[in-house]
Amino acid sequence: MVEPECYRPQPMFSINQAKRSPVSIALSTLLVLFSPALPSSAEPAHNPINIVVTIPVLKDLAEQVGGPHVRVKSLLSGYENEHTYAPKPTDLVAVRKAQLLFEIGTGLEVWAASLVKNAGSPSLRVVTTSQGVGLIRDHSDLHHNEHQENGEHASGGNPHIWLDPENVVIMLRHITAALIEIDPAHTETYRNNQAAYLQRLDRLRTELSDRVKSLSDRRFVAHHPAWPYMARRFGFEIAATIQVQSGTEPSALQLQSLIAKIRKDRLKVIVSEIQLSQKLPDLLAKETKARVVVLTTLPGGLPGTESYLDMLRYNMLQLANALETP
Repeated sequence: MVEPECYRPQPMFSINQAKRSPVSIALSTLLVLFSPALPSSAEPAHNPINIVVTIPVLKDLAEQVGGPHVRVKSLLSGYENEHTYAPKPTDLVAVRKAQLLFEIGTGLEVWAASLVKNAGSPSLRVVTTSQGVGLIRDHSDLHHNEHQENGEHASGGNPHIWLDPENVVIMLRHITAALIEIDPAHTETYRNNQAAYLQRLDRLRTELSDRVKSLSDRRFVAHHPAWPYMARRFGFEIAATIQVQSGTEPSALQLQSLIAKIRKDRLKVIVSEIQLSQKLPDLLAKETKARVVVLTTLPGGLPGTESYLDMLRYNMLQLANALETP
């Protein structure tokens, strides 16, 4: 590598300055003395790694590990439905410019594969962060042929893995390894950032586990199958699900059966999501007097949920408070 030439400061006074007035010379001197010093040997600026992620949780995790060494764009902002998102032309441009694309996989982003293909970037590396996560099967897996058609859960497991903080540990490992591979010069920084974030994550997990220990009733009705990982980790019970499969609505007979179950079992809480229509949860709440709690599966979906840790805390505390309310 050729070293840049050293900066050679100009003489404080030029020949022409000798003919100028004393006041002009004095002002010039002050400008030189109080101007920021230029480095004697300039190090080439490090260009941040261009990263595209499918959902906001991956943006937050990539930024936590990468810090100033990454530039991350999330295709979803937090308000959209991750299953049915339709990529925009600007998304295609972003993918073409990216060095890395982080996705969840497991059939969550059925639209991502065609987006990457259309971008046609041979240098783009796609990292599936769900690799190594133990997937939970849910009721929608019974409709295997339907899922093969629309792509959802095509891998045979529920895709909402990030709602269990233990799975985020695995996801973060994939992100850190990808950054180190592309930018080995900052390996120590990436590893230190990962370790610091995992400590914060573990403290929050302990805090939230302590919060729900005193709950005598941990049952709730889910709007759609987004919560099994959170339920398993923190000891909740999903007593029923309104929309077993994303994009479909229950029949009138199924709704009547669900209303009867909520009344019979005295289920107090219906968990919905800001990314979905509230029509069905509100209808069930009106018929059964159950309480609707609107949570978010994506950071940024609700005020105060801008980061993954904020989102996890918000969801858990809102649910716990609702279950405690008589």
